[in-house]
Amino acid sequence: MDQLIQLVEATQAGVETPDIYPGDSVRIQLRVIEGEKERLQAFDGVVISDRGAGTNKTITVRKISHGVGVERIIPINSPNVESVTVLKHGKARRSKLFYLRKRTGKAALKVKERKVAEKAS
Repeated sequence: MDQLIQLVEATQAGVETPDIYPGDSVRIQLRVIEGEKERLQAFDGVVISDRGAGTNKTITVRKISHGVGVERIIPINSPNVESVTVLKHGKARRSKLFYLRKRTGKAALKVKERKVAEKAS
């Protein structure tokens, strides 16, 4: 049974995504269909939660838009996700950063930056 699940997940793998952790600032390009037209919409924000594994992985991204906090739960392997880019790696000591919801202004998105060693090619 476990091998069958792995086989199905391997065939349904979507976009290659970088390693994403809570605290990272990301830009996600989403396909939006309006009538007969299709366009890409960018959603920039801080990852406050990740959940699941494999094809079921979702992340919760939070941003401040015109002074109002906006959160979006995004399934990483959705066909509507065009690309995921990590803009900045954040250093978080918790796996869920829900305490950012209580903060206002610039502090609402402030997470310490984590230094990442680049991989040798």
